[in-house]
Amino acid sequence: MKVPVTVNDLLDGQVGLDLECLDRLYLNGYVPTLQTSGQVASFLSVHLGNPIPSPALFEKIGTRFRAKVRDYAAEHEIPWIQFRKGERKLDVVRPLLDKAAEQGRSRVVAVGVAQEFQYVTSGARRDEGPVPWFVFGKAERRVTCYYFYVWDEEFGPAFIKICAYFPYPVKIWVNGHEWAKRQATWNGIGFTELSNGFATCDDPEGLQSICDQLDVDRIAAFAHGWLVDLPTPFDERDRAAGYWWDLSMRQVEVSRTIVFRQRRHARAFFEALVADNIDIGRPDHVEVIFARRLSRDTTTEFHTAIDRYTDGVVVNANFKHSRIKQYLKDGRAYRIETVVNDPGDLGVRRRLEHLPELVAKARDANRRLLDTVRVGQGCLLASPAFERVAHPTLVEGRRAPALRFGDPRVMALAGALCACLLAVTGITNRSLRARVAELLGADYTTGQMSYDLRRLRMKGLIARLPGTNSYTLTPDGQRIAVFYTKLHDRLLKPLTAADQIPAPLPLRQALRTIDTYISNYIGQSRLGSPVPTT
Repeated sequence: MKVPVTVNDLLDGQVGLDLECLDRLYLNGYVPTLQTSGQVASFLSVHLGNPIPSPALFEKIGTRFRAKVRDYAAEHEIPWIQFRKGERKLDVVRPLLDKAAEQGRSRVVAVGVAQEFQYVTSGARRDEGPVPWFVFGKAERRVTCYYFYVWDEEFGPAFIKICAYFPYPVKIWVNGHEWAKRQATWNGIGFTELSNGFATCDDPEGLQSICDQLDVDRIAAFAHGWLVDLPTPFDERDRAAGYWWDLSMRQVEVSRTIVFRQRRHARAFFEALVADNIDIGRPDHVEVIFARRLSRDTTTEFHTAIDRYTDGVVVNANFKHSRIKQYLKDGRAYRIETVVNDPGDLGVRRRLEHLPELVAKARDANRRLLDTVRVGQGCLLASPAFERVAHPTLVEGRRAPALRFGDPRVMALAGALCACLLAVTGITNRSLRARVAELLGADYTTGQMSYDLRRLRMKGLIARLPGTNSYTLTPDGQRIAVFYTKLHDRLLKPLTAADQIPAPLPLRQALRTIDTYISNYIGQSRLGSPVPTT
Protein backbone atom coordinates (compact mmCIF):
# COMPACT_ATOMS: atom_id res chain seq x y z
CA MET A 1 0.00 0.00 0.00
CA LYS A 2 1.36 3.41 -0.97
CA VAL A 3 2.04 5.73 1.98
CA PRO A 4 0.26 9.10 1.50
CA VAL A 5 2.57 12.05 0.91
CA THR A 6 2.84 14.55 3.77
CA VAL A 7 3.34 18.29 3.74
CA ASN A 8 6.84 17.83 5.14
CA ASP A 9 7.81 15.55 2.24
CA LEU A 10 6.87 18.33 -0.17
CA LEU A 11 8.21 21.28 1.81
CA ASP A 12 11.59 19.61 2.24
CA GLY A 13 12.09 18.50 -1.33
CA GLN A 14 9.80 20.11 -3.87
CA VAL A 15 9.89 23.89 -3.19
CA GLY A 16 11.22 26.15 -5.92
CA LEU A 17 10.67 29.54 -4.27
CA ASP A 18 9.83 30.65 -0.73
CA LEU A 19 9.15 34.39 -0.49
CA GLU A 20 7.86 36.75 2.23
CA CYS A 21 6.44 40.06 1.04
CA LEU A 22 4.20 42.91 2.06
CA ASP A 23 1.16 42.39 -0.14
CA ARG A 24 -1.85 44.69 -0.35
CA LEU A 25 -1.62 47.87 1.72
CA TYR A 26 -4.66 50.07 2.33
CA LEU A 27 -4.00 53.38 4.10
CA ASN A 28 -6.13 56.08 5.66
CA GLY A 29 -5.24 59.72 5.13
CA TYR A 30 -6.47 62.12 7.80
CA VAL A 31 -5.73 65.71 8.78
CA PRO A 32 -4.63 65.65 12.46
CA THR A 33 -5.49 69.32 12.97
CA LEU A 34 -9.13 68.88 11.86
CA GLN A 35 -10.27 66.17 14.26
CA THR A 36 -11.99 68.16 17.02
CA SER A 37 -14.77 70.75 17.05
CA GLY A 38 -12.36 73.49 18.15
CA GLN A 39 -9.87 72.65 15.40
CA VAL A 40 -12.61 72.80 12.75
CA ALA A 41 -13.85 76.16 14.06
CA SER A 42 -10.30 77.50 14.05
CA PHE A 43 -9.76 76.39 10.45
CA LEU A 44 -12.95 78.05 9.25
CA SER A 45 -12.53 81.30 11.18
CA VAL A 46 -8.87 81.97 12.04
CA HIS A 47 -7.24 80.26 9.04
CA LEU A 48 -9.81 81.09 6.34
CA GLY A 49 -10.71 84.48 7.83
CA ASN A 50 -14.47 84.00 8.20
CA PRO A 51 -16.18 85.88 11.07
CA ILE A 52 -18.48 82.93 11.82
CA PRO A 53 -17.31 79.27 11.48
CA SER A 54 -20.49 78.13 9.74
CA PRO A 55 -20.99 74.62 8.27
CA ALA A 56 -22.19 76.37 5.11
CA LEU A 57 -18.52 76.94 4.30
CA PHE A 58 -18.08 73.18 3.80
CA GLU A 59 -20.24 73.34 0.69
CA LYS A 60 -18.22 76.21 -0.80
CA ILE A 61 -14.95 74.31 -0.36
CA GLY A 62 -16.48 71.10 -1.69
CA THR A 63 -17.93 72.82 -4.76
CA ARG A 64 -14.55 74.35 -5.57
CA PHE A 65 -12.88 70.94 -5.17
CA ARG A 66 -15.37 69.15 -7.42
CA ALA A 67 -14.80 71.76 -10.11
CA LYS A 68 -11.03 71.29 -9.83
CA VAL A 69 -11.40 67.53 -10.34
CA ARG A 70 -13.56 67.95 -13.44
CA ASP A 71 -11.16 70.52 -14.90
CA TYR A 72 -8.17 68.29 -14.14
CA ALA A 73 -9.72 65.30 -15.91
CA ALA A 74 -10.68 67.41 -18.93
CA GLU A 75 -7.30 69.11 -19.20
CA HIS A 76 -5.36 65.82 -19.12
CA GLU A 77 -7.97 63.88 -21.17
CA ILE A 78 -8.42 61.34 -18.38
CA PRO A 79 -11.37 58.91 -18.70
CA TRP A 80 -14.24 59.76 -16.35
CA ILE A 81 -16.02 56.72 -14.90
CA GLN A 82 -19.27 56.80 -12.92
CA PHE A 83 -19.24 53.64 -10.80
CA ARG A 84 -22.51 51.80 -10.36
CA LYS A 85 -23.69 50.20 -7.13
CA GLY A 86 -22.29 46.71 -6.59
CA GLU A 87 -19.71 47.12 -9.34
CA ARG A 88 -16.19 45.87 -8.67
CA LYS A 89 -14.26 49.02 -9.39
CA LEU A 90 -10.89 47.45 -10.11
CA ASP A 91 -12.42 45.18 -12.78
CA VAL A 92 -13.84 48.22 -14.56
CA VAL A 93 -10.51 50.07 -14.56
CA ARG A 94 -8.27 47.02 -15.19
CA PRO A 95 -8.09 47.45 -19.01
CA LEU A 96 -6.90 51.05 -18.57
CA LEU A 97 -4.27 50.02 -16.02
CA ASP A 98 -3.02 47.25 -18.31
CA LYS A 99 -2.69 49.72 -21.17
CA ALA A 100 -0.79 52.14 -18.93
CA ALA A 101 1.55 49.32 -17.87
CA GLU A 102 2.51 48.78 -21.50
CA GLN A 103 3.46 52.46 -21.81
CA GLY A 104 5.43 52.29 -18.56
CA ARG A 105 5.16 55.89 -17.39
CA SER A 106 3.55 57.37 -14.28
CA ARG A 107 0.15 58.91 -14.94
CA VAL A 108 -3.48 59.03 -13.85
CA VAL A 109 -5.34 56.49 -15.97
CA ALA A 110 -8.91 57.16 -14.79
CA VAL A 111 -11.02 59.23 -12.42
CA GLY A 112 -13.85 57.25 -10.87
CA VAL A 113 -16.84 58.76 -9.09
CA ALA A 114 -18.93 56.94 -6.49
CA GLN A 115 -21.45 57.75 -3.80
CA GLU A 116 -20.31 56.15 -0.56
CA PHE A 117 -20.88 56.37 3.17
CA GLN A 118 -18.04 58.19 4.93
CA TYR A 119 -17.45 59.61 8.38
CA VAL A 120 -17.39 63.38 7.82
CA THR A 121 -17.77 66.54 9.89
CA SER A 122 -21.24 67.88 10.49
CA GLY A 123 -22.23 71.13 12.20
CA ALA A 124 -25.14 71.97 14.48
CA ARG A 125 -26.33 75.48 15.28
CA ARG A 126 -26.69 76.65 18.87
CA ASP A 127 -28.77 79.74 19.63
CA GLU A 128 -27.80 79.95 23.30
CA GLY A 129 -26.57 83.44 24.17
CA PRO A 130 -26.67 86.73 22.26
CA VAL A 131 -25.13 85.34 19.03
CA PRO A 132 -25.60 82.02 17.26
CA TRP A 133 -22.67 79.61 17.24
CA PHE A 134 -21.91 76.14 15.91
CA VAL A 135 -20.63 72.90 17.30
CA PHE A 136 -19.00 70.27 15.08
CA GLY A 137 -18.88 66.49 15.30
CA LYS A 138 -18.45 63.34 13.22
CA ALA A 139 -21.37 61.72 11.38
CA GLU A 140 -21.78 59.06 8.71
CA ARG A 141 -23.06 60.54 5.46
CA ARG A 142 -23.43 59.37 1.86
CA VAL A 143 -21.12 61.67 -0.09
CA THR A 144 -19.20 61.89 -3.36
CA CYS A 145 -15.81 60.17 -3.50
CA TYR A 146 -13.23 60.48 -6.28
CA TYR A 147 -11.03 57.51 -7.16
CA PHE A 148 -7.81 58.52 -8.89
CA TYR A 149 -6.48 55.33 -10.47
CA VAL A 150 -2.79 55.74 -11.21
CA TRP A 151 -0.01 53.81 -12.82
CA ASP A 152 3.22 54.52 -10.97
CA GLU A 153 6.67 53.68 -12.34
CA GLU A 154 7.74 52.30 -8.94
CA PHE A 155 4.51 50.89 -7.48
CA GLY A 156 2.57 49.93 -10.60
CA PRO A 157 -1.25 50.03 -10.27
CA ALA A 158 -2.68 51.94 -7.31
CA PHE A 159 -5.49 54.29 -6.41
CA ILE A 160 -6.04 57.33 -4.20
CA LYS A 161 -9.60 58.03 -3.06
CA ILE A 162 -10.48 61.52 -1.83
CA CYS A 163 -13.81 62.26 -0.18
CA ALA A 164 -15.40 65.49 -1.43
CA TYR A 165 -16.76 66.50 1.99
CA PHE A 166 -15.02 67.97 5.04
CA PRO A 167 -12.54 66.97 6.49
CA TYR A 168 -11.80 65.14 3.21
CA PRO A 169 -10.61 61.72 4.36
CA VAL A 170 -8.33 59.90 1.95
CA LYS A 171 -7.82 56.19 1.17
CA ILE A 172 -4.69 54.91 -0.60
CA TRP A 173 -4.17 51.42 -2.01
CA VAL A 174 -0.87 49.93 -3.21
CA ASN A 175 0.47 46.41 -3.73
CA GLY A 176 3.86 45.33 -2.39
CA HIS A 177 4.24 42.51 -4.91
CA GLU A 178 3.77 44.96 -7.80
CA TRP A 179 6.41 47.23 -6.31
CA ALA A 180 8.81 44.29 -5.94
CA LYS A 181 8.29 43.27 -9.57
CA ARG A 182 9.41 46.67 -10.82
CA GLN A 183 12.42 46.69 -8.49
CA ALA A 184 13.41 43.20 -9.62
CA THR A 185 13.23 44.29 -13.27
CA TRP A 186 15.40 47.34 -12.62
CA ASN A 187 17.93 45.17 -10.77
CA GLY A 188 18.15 42.70 -13.61
CA ILE A 189 16.56 39.80 -11.71
CA GLY A 190 14.67 37.51 -14.06
CA PHE A 191 11.31 36.15 -12.89
CA THR A 192 7.96 34.79 -13.98
CA GLU A 193 4.74 36.00 -12.37
CA LEU A 194 1.87 34.58 -10.41
CA SER A 195 -1.41 36.47 -10.58
CA ASN A 196 -0.22 38.42 -7.53
CA GLY A 197 3.33 37.41 -6.81
CA PHE A 198 6.26 35.49 -8.21
CA ALA A 199 6.28 31.98 -9.68
CA THR A 200 10.01 31.60 -10.39
CA CYS A 201 13.07 33.75 -9.89
CA ASP A 202 16.71 33.68 -11.00
CA ASP A 203 17.93 35.09 -7.68
CA PRO A 204 15.62 34.19 -4.75
CA GLU A 205 17.89 35.77 -2.13
CA GLY A 206 18.14 39.00 -4.11
CA LEU A 207 14.37 39.07 -4.57
CA GLN A 208 13.78 38.53 -0.84
CA SER A 209 16.18 41.39 -0.14
CA ILE A 210 14.13 43.63 -2.43
CA CYS A 211 10.87 42.67 -0.68
CA ASP A 212 12.47 43.55 2.66
CA GLN A 213 13.27 47.07 1.42
CA LEU A 214 9.68 48.25 1.01
CA ASP A 215 9.52 50.61 3.97
CA VAL A 216 7.62 53.56 5.41
CA ASP A 217 9.67 56.21 3.61
CA ARG A 218 9.00 54.74 0.16
CA ILE A 219 5.29 54.34 0.84
CA ALA A 220 4.95 57.85 2.28
CA ALA A 221 6.88 59.34 -0.66
CA PHE A 222 4.50 57.65 -3.08
CA ALA A 223 1.40 58.86 -1.22
CA HIS A 224 2.42 62.47 -0.68
CA GLY A 225 3.98 62.73 -4.14
CA TRP A 226 0.66 61.93 -5.79
CA LEU A 227 -1.40 64.02 -3.35
CA VAL A 228 0.68 67.07 -4.32
CA ASP A 229 0.11 66.42 -8.03
CA LEU A 230 -3.61 65.64 -7.84
CA PRO A 231 -6.40 68.19 -7.34
CA THR A 232 -7.24 68.34 -3.61
CA PRO A 233 -9.48 70.45 -1.36
CA PHE A 234 -6.37 72.02 0.20
CA ASP A 235 -4.10 74.52 -1.52
CA GLU A 236 -0.49 75.49 -0.88
CA ARG A 237 -1.51 78.00 1.80
CA ASP A 238 -3.45 75.31 3.68
CA ARG A 239 -0.54 72.89 3.44
CA ALA A 240 1.95 75.49 4.69
CA ALA A 241 -0.31 76.05 7.72
CA GLY A 242 -0.25 72.32 8.56
CA TYR A 243 -3.57 71.33 7.02
CA TRP A 244 -2.42 68.23 5.19
CA TRP A 245 -2.86 64.49 5.49
CA ASP A 246 -1.04 62.10 7.77
CA LEU A 247 -1.17 58.37 7.03
CA SER A 248 -2.41 55.46 9.13
CA MET A 249 -2.88 51.77 8.40
CA ARG A 250 -6.37 50.61 7.50
CA GLN A 251 -5.61 47.13 6.13
CA VAL A 252 -2.27 45.38 5.75
CA GLU A 253 -1.69 41.98 4.14
CA VAL A 254 1.60 40.22 4.77
CA SER A 255 2.12 37.05 2.77
CA ARG A 256 4.42 34.08 2.53
CA THR A 257 4.30 32.28 -0.81
CA ILE A 258 5.79 28.80 -1.22
CA VAL A 259 5.93 27.87 -4.90
CA PHE A 260 6.33 24.18 -5.73
CA ARG A 261 8.33 22.93 -8.67
CA GLN A 262 5.36 21.18 -10.23
CA ARG A 263 1.61 21.73 -10.02
CA ARG A 264 1.00 18.17 -8.86
CA HIS A 265 3.21 18.84 -5.82
CA ALA A 266 1.15 21.93 -4.95
CA ARG A 267 -2.09 19.96 -5.27
CA ALA A 268 -0.75 17.11 -3.15
CA PHE A 269 0.42 19.57 -0.50
CA PHE A 270 -2.91 21.34 -0.24
CA GLU A 271 -4.90 18.13 -0.23
CA ALA A 272 -2.80 16.94 2.71
CA LEU A 273 -3.26 20.31 4.42
CA VAL A 274 -7.05 20.37 4.00
CA ALA A 275 -7.36 16.74 5.13
CA ASP A 276 -5.75 17.67 8.45
CA ASN A 277 -7.85 20.80 8.82
CA ILE A 278 -11.10 18.89 8.43
CA ASP A 279 -10.88 17.79 12.07
CA ILE A 280 -7.63 18.03 13.99
CA GLY A 281 -6.43 21.24 12.39
CA ARG A 282 -9.48 23.34 13.18
CA PRO A 283 -8.72 25.14 16.45
CA ASP A 284 -11.47 26.77 18.46
CA HIS A 285 -9.21 29.58 19.65
CA VAL A 286 -6.91 31.26 17.17
CA GLU A 287 -6.42 34.60 18.90
CA VAL A 288 -2.98 33.55 20.09
CA ILE A 289 -1.63 33.28 16.56
CA PHE A 290 -1.19 37.03 16.96
CA ALA A 291 0.65 36.72 20.28
CA ARG A 292 -1.89 38.88 22.10
CA ARG A 293 -3.25 38.51 25.62
CA LEU A 294 -6.99 38.95 25.82
CA SER A 295 -8.66 41.24 28.30
CA ARG A 296 -11.69 40.21 30.31
CA ASP A 297 -14.00 42.36 28.19
CA THR A 298 -13.07 40.68 24.90
CA THR A 299 -16.35 39.43 23.45
CA THR A 300 -15.50 38.62 19.83
CA GLU A 301 -15.45 35.01 18.63
CA PHE A 302 -12.37 33.24 17.34
CA HIS A 303 -12.97 30.55 14.77
CA THR A 304 -11.69 28.88 11.66
CA ALA A 305 -13.50 28.02 8.46
CA ILE A 306 -12.77 25.96 5.40
CA ASP A 307 -14.39 27.82 2.52
CA ARG A 308 -15.29 25.62 -0.44
CA TYR A 309 -17.57 28.17 -2.09
CA THR A 310 -14.70 29.92 -3.88
CA ASP A 311 -12.69 29.02 -6.95
CA GLY A 312 -10.43 27.05 -4.61
CA VAL A 313 -10.27 26.01 -0.98
CA VAL A 314 -9.41 28.70 1.56
CA VAL A 315 -8.68 27.89 5.21
CA ASN A 316 -9.42 30.95 7.34
CA ALA A 317 -8.65 31.59 11.00
CA ASN A 318 -10.27 34.74 12.40
CA PHE A 319 -9.27 36.95 15.30
CA LYS A 320 -11.34 40.04 16.12
CA HIS A 321 -11.16 42.15 12.96
CA SER A 322 -8.20 40.29 11.43
CA ARG A 323 -7.57 36.86 9.99
CA ILE A 324 -4.90 34.51 8.72
CA LYS A 325 -5.68 32.43 5.66
CA GLN A 326 -4.14 29.62 3.63
CA TYR A 327 -4.96 28.81 0.03
CA LEU A 328 -3.60 27.40 -3.22
CA LYS A 329 -2.35 30.21 -5.48
CA ASP A 330 -2.80 29.72 -9.23
CA GLY A 331 -2.71 25.96 -8.72
CA ARG A 332 1.02 25.88 -7.99
CA ALA A 333 1.81 27.85 -4.81
CA TYR A 334 0.83 27.60 -1.15
CA ARG A 335 0.17 31.05 0.23
CA ILE A 336 -0.24 32.13 3.85
CA GLU A 337 -1.59 35.65 4.41
CA THR A 338 -2.04 37.50 7.64
CA VAL A 339 -4.68 40.14 6.91
CA VAL A 340 -4.69 42.86 9.56
CA ASN A 341 -7.83 44.99 9.45
CA ASP A 342 -7.06 46.66 12.77
CA PRO A 343 -3.40 47.03 13.87
CA GLY A 344 -4.64 47.04 17.47
CA ASP A 345 -5.43 43.33 17.09
CA LEU A 346 -1.67 42.77 17.04
CA GLY A 347 -0.93 45.38 19.70
CA VAL A 348 0.39 47.87 17.13
CA ARG A 349 -0.55 51.54 16.74
CA ARG A 350 -2.26 52.69 13.57
CA ARG A 351 0.12 55.35 12.25
CA LEU A 352 2.16 54.34 9.22
CA GLU A 353 5.42 54.77 11.13
CA HIS A 354 4.55 51.57 13.03
CA LEU A 355 4.38 49.47 9.85
CA PRO A 356 7.74 47.69 10.50
CA GLU A 357 6.48 46.39 13.86
CA LEU A 358 3.24 45.18 12.32
CA VAL A 359 5.02 43.45 9.42
CA ALA A 360 7.39 41.69 11.84
CA LYS A 361 4.47 40.36 13.90
CA ALA A 362 2.51 39.31 10.84
CA ARG A 363 5.52 37.48 9.39
CA ASP A 364 5.97 35.75 12.72
CA ALA A 365 2.31 34.69 12.62
CA ASN A 366 2.82 33.23 9.13
CA ARG A 367 5.91 31.38 10.31
CA ARG A 368 4.16 29.93 13.35
CA LEU A 369 1.28 28.76 11.21
CA LEU A 370 3.68 26.99 8.85
CA ASP A 371 5.47 25.42 11.83
CA THR A 372 2.10 24.19 13.06
CA VAL A 373 1.35 22.66 9.66
CA ARG A 374 4.70 20.86 9.75
CA VAL A 375 4.19 19.52 13.26
CA GLY A 376 0.69 18.33 12.37
CA GLN A 377 2.12 15.85 9.85
CA GLY A 378 5.45 15.08 11.46
CA CYS A 379 4.55 14.00 14.99
CA LEU A 380 5.69 10.35 15.10
CA LEU A 381 7.49 9.85 18.42
CA ALA A 382 10.56 7.79 19.14
CA SER A 383 10.20 5.31 21.99
CA PRO A 384 12.20 7.35 24.60
CA ALA A 385 10.08 10.45 23.95
CA PHE A 386 6.87 8.46 24.31
CA GLU A 387 8.06 6.81 27.52
CA ARG A 388 9.07 10.16 29.03
CA VAL A 389 5.52 11.45 28.60
CA ALA A 390 3.53 8.27 29.21
CA HIS A 391 5.37 7.23 32.40
CA PRO A 392 6.16 9.00 35.67
CA THR A 393 9.54 10.73 35.66
CA LEU A 394 11.70 12.84 37.95
CA VAL A 395 12.23 16.46 36.94
CA GLU A 396 14.76 18.35 39.07
CA GLY A 397 14.09 15.96 41.95
CA ARG A 398 10.32 16.29 41.72
CA ARG A 399 7.94 13.60 40.48
CA ALA A 400 6.26 14.43 37.17
CA PRO A 401 3.04 12.38 36.91
CA ALA A 402 2.43 10.35 33.76
CA LEU A 403 0.24 11.33 30.84
CA ARG A 404 -0.87 7.81 29.95
CA PHE A 405 -2.11 7.20 26.44
CA GLY A 406 -5.70 5.94 26.43
CA ASP A 407 -6.70 7.50 29.74
CA PRO A 408 -9.93 9.43 28.98
CA ARG A 409 -8.80 12.55 30.81
CA VAL A 410 -5.41 12.56 29.12
CA MET A 411 -6.98 12.02 25.70
CA ALA A 412 -9.40 14.90 26.30
CA LEU A 413 -6.46 17.06 27.35
CA ALA A 414 -4.50 16.13 24.22
CA GLY A 415 -7.53 16.79 22.03
CA ALA A 416 -8.02 20.20 23.62
CA LEU A 417 -4.38 21.13 23.04
CA CYS A 418 -4.64 19.80 19.51
CA ALA A 419 -7.71 21.92 18.83
CA CYS A 420 -5.68 24.86 20.07
CA LEU A 421 -2.75 23.85 17.90
CA LEU A 422 -2.29 27.36 16.55
CA ALA A 423 -2.19 28.67 20.10
CA VAL A 424 1.52 29.18 20.55
CA THR A 425 0.72 31.68 23.30
CA GLY A 426 -2.13 32.45 25.60
CA ILE A 427 -3.37 29.09 26.95
CA THR A 428 -5.00 29.68 30.32
CA ASN A 429 -6.60 27.50 32.98
CA ARG A 430 -10.01 28.87 32.10
CA SER A 431 -9.83 28.60 28.30
CA LEU A 432 -8.30 25.12 28.26
CA ARG A 433 -10.57 23.77 31.01
CA ALA A 434 -13.72 24.57 29.01
CA ARG A 435 -12.45 22.61 26.03
CA VAL A 436 -11.28 19.62 28.10
CA ALA A 437 -14.63 19.43 29.90
CA GLU A 438 -16.44 19.43 26.55
CA LEU A 439 -14.31 16.59 25.17
CA LEU A 440 -14.39 14.63 28.42
CA GLY A 441 -18.16 14.90 28.72
CA ALA A 442 -17.94 15.15 32.49
CA ASP A 443 -17.29 17.66 35.26
CA TYR A 444 -13.75 18.97 35.18
CA THR A 445 -12.77 21.30 38.00
CA THR A 446 -10.33 24.18 38.20
CA GLY A 447 -8.18 22.10 40.55
CA GLN A 448 -8.00 19.25 38.04
CA MET A 449 -7.00 21.70 35.35
CA SER A 450 -4.27 23.15 37.59
CA TYR A 451 -2.96 19.62 38.23
CA ASP A 452 -2.93 18.85 34.50
CA LEU A 453 -1.20 22.12 33.68
CA ARG A 454 1.48 21.19 36.18
CA ARG A 455 1.87 17.78 34.51
CA LEU A 456 2.16 19.38 31.10
CA ARG A 457 4.69 21.93 32.32
CA MET A 458 6.91 19.41 34.11
CA LYS A 459 6.89 17.18 31.02
CA GLY A 460 8.06 20.14 28.93
CA LEU A 461 4.89 20.28 26.83
CA ILE A 462 3.93 23.82 27.80
CA ALA A 463 5.89 26.81 29.08
CA ARG A 464 4.66 29.65 31.24
CA LEU A 465 4.83 33.13 29.73
CA PRO A 466 6.89 35.38 32.03
CA GLY A 467 4.81 37.52 34.36
CA THR A 468 1.49 35.94 33.34
CA ASN A 469 -0.79 33.01 34.14
CA SER A 470 -0.75 32.03 30.48
CA TYR A 471 1.14 29.22 28.79
CA THR A 472 2.38 28.45 25.30
CA LEU A 473 2.73 25.04 23.68
CA THR A 474 6.28 23.90 23.12
CA PRO A 475 7.25 22.01 19.93
CA ASP A 476 7.18 18.79 21.99
CA GLY A 477 3.72 19.75 23.23
CA GLN A 478 2.45 20.20 19.70
CA ARG A 479 3.85 16.82 18.63
CA ILE A 480 2.45 14.98 21.65
CA ALA A 481 -1.02 16.52 21.25
CA VAL A 482 -1.21 15.62 17.58
CA PHE A 483 0.37 12.16 18.04
CA TYR A 484 -1.99 11.12 20.85
CA THR A 485 -5.05 12.46 19.03
CA LYS A 486 -4.24 11.05 15.61
CA LEU A 487 -3.22 7.65 16.98
CA HIS A 488 -6.46 7.39 18.95
CA ASP A 489 -8.98 9.04 16.60
CA ARG A 490 -7.59 8.08 13.20
CA LEU A 491 -6.03 4.69 13.83
CA LEU A 492 -7.11 2.78 16.92
CA LYS A 493 -10.71 3.95 17.11
CA PRO A 494 -11.53 3.15 13.45
CA LEU A 495 -9.73 -0.22 13.66
CA THR A 496 -11.79 -1.34 16.66
CA ALA A 497 -14.91 -0.93 14.51
CA ALA A 498 -13.31 -2.25 11.33
CA ASP A 499 -15.63 -5.30 11.20
CA GLN A 500 -18.65 -3.07 10.66
CA ILE A 501 -19.92 -0.81 7.91
CA PRO A 502 -18.63 1.72 6.78
CA ALA A 503 -15.25 0.00 7.09
CA PRO A 504 -13.99 -1.13 3.64
CA LEU A 505 -15.19 -4.57 2.52
CA PRO A 506 -11.66 -6.05 2.08
CA LEU A 507 -10.81 -5.11 5.66
CA ARG A 508 -14.03 -6.65 7.01
CA GLN A 509 -13.39 -9.86 5.05
CA ALA A 510 -9.83 -10.04 6.34
CA LEU A 511 -11.02 -9.65 9.93
CA ARG A 512 -13.61 -12.43 9.47
CA THR A 513 -10.85 -14.69 8.16
CA ILE A 514 -8.70 -13.94 11.20
CA ASP A 515 -11.67 -14.57 13.51
CA THR A 516 -12.28 -17.97 11.83
CA TYR A 517 -8.66 -19.03 12.30
CA ILE A 518 -8.69 -17.97 15.97
CA SER A 519 -11.96 -19.91 16.59
CA ASN A 520 -10.41 -23.01 14.96
CA TYR A 521 -7.34 -22.79 17.17
CA ILE A 522 -9.53 -22.51 20.28
CA GLY A 523 -11.56 -25.52 19.13
CA GLN A 524 -8.40 -27.59 18.50
CA SER A 525 -7.18 -26.85 22.03
CA ARG A 526 -10.22 -28.80 23.41
CA LEU A 527 -10.63 -26.29 26.21
CA GLY A 528 -14.37 -26.50 25.86
CA SER A 529 -16.86 -23.72 26.49
CA PRO A 530 -16.24 -21.20 29.27
CA VAL A 531 -17.52 -22.35 32.65
CA PRO A 532 -19.45 -19.60 34.52
CA THR A 533 -18.05 -18.70 37.93
CA THR A 534 -20.16 -18.27 41.04
